Amino acid sequence: MHFNAFDRYHEKESFIHRLDPRVKAAVTVVFIISNALLPDGAWVAFGFAWLVVLLANLLSRLGLGYTLKRSIIALPFALIAVTVLFSIPGKPLFAFHLFMSDFTITDAGLLRFVSILIRSWLSVQMAILLVAVTRFPDLIHALEHLKVPAILTTIIAFLYRYLFVLTDEVFRLLRARESRSAAAAGNRSGGGVFWRARVAGNMAGQLFLRSYERSDRIYNAMMSRGYSGHLYTLNPHEMKPGDYYVTAFAIAIIFIVQVLGRL
Repeated sequence: MHFNAFDRYHEKESFIHRLDPRVKAAVTVVFIISNALLPDGAWVAFGFAWLVVLLANLLSRLGLGYTLKRSIIALPFALIAVTVLFSIPGKPLFAFHLFMSDFTITDAGLLRFVSILIRSWLSVQMAILLVAVTRFPDLIHALEHLKVPAILTTIIAFLYRYLFVLTDEVFRLLRARESRSAAAAGNRSGGGVFWRARVAGNMAGQLFLRSYERSDRIYNAMMSRGYSGHLYTLNPHEMKPGDYYVTAFAIAIIFIVQVLGRL
């Protein structure tokens, strides 16, 4: 298992890649907050925000459809907001009976639901673009420069760095289970449902113990090498005039999106 299996950074020579990571992180956060603040049914503002995302894709040289294809996976999570279809008063559009209850979809509920889907879709696209054009260590240090609490950045950094180690441990446990579950040709290996549940529980316990022991060894090794709670990087982050101009331009565009959403 390679660390690169979890890395979504794409090496390109583009205008977006050369920007300071603080600019990219700050603009992404402001863009997401701007989407959350847009009123329901602000279709012109939503369309303009999507054009901003497409322009960023184009400037990153990743292709216009790069974030579009990868953002579809986030739409099922946005279905959690499906309850707003029935909970917001408005003009009834459709009624049905389900599980001894009557549900009525209103125009205001439908408007709120579609708006939430679009907001989530646009925000996920910008987040996907951020991790695609910014190296993970640079992103962590950008968050530190932006005064994100050190405990959060440290947890995120170590979670990302050692996720591949946990995955490797899982594959080892799976191989060990398969090697101890031989079966004749044409028969399924292992036992029944309860046997598999017991084995899965034992594997989860083993994974926890191995992770705990390894984390203790890693922490001791880090302390012996002078770790003081701060992660260092070989890439110095220096804001250039172009970074300031891009930040001001991006903030102005987001302000225009807010104005369009309230017209």
